[in-house]
Amino acid sequence: MFDMDEDDVFVGSPRSKFYDIIHTANKNLVADEIDMLIERYLVLEIMAEQKGVDVDNIHNIAKSYCVSNASEVESRKMSLYMDLTANIVTRNE
Repeated sequence: MFDMDEDDVFVGSPRSKFYDIIHTANKNLVADEIDMLIERYLVLEIMAEQKGVDVDNIHNIAKSYCVSNASEVESRKMSLYMDLTANIVTRNE
């Protein structure tokens, strides 16, 4: 069976379209989106640390969650790629 990205020539996946867009869009807009992602990640990490979870443990918990909930994580990841792409395209126009 084909991986989603192997079908790029015909349709493409949210991931591949995101990477297509970031290479052609305004670099400042792309940087802003990446900065927002990093900020969200860091806020979640800080909140977890404030609840007593150490950084190494956060990464282990995340990896374990990804394995246990692979389809949900993949689905949400594709949604996030679509959201990021839409944000960049909308602001790039």
